[in-house]
Amino acid sequence: MINDKDIEEKNLRELDNICDECKEKDESVSQNLILTGFKICKSCRISKTIFPI
Repeated sequence: MINDKDIEEKNLRELDNICDECKEKDESVSQNLILTGFKICKSCRISKTIFPI
């Protein structure tokens, strides 16, 4: 069975504010995770929007 503590630890790892692209810690990571579903910071989001490749 899945323990509530395991779920809480998983959620904390998801909300660690570390960007998946540049690996820097930024507050905008959790905001973008809520808005877009991706763990990227504000600067990586802008660069992905301008240069989508």
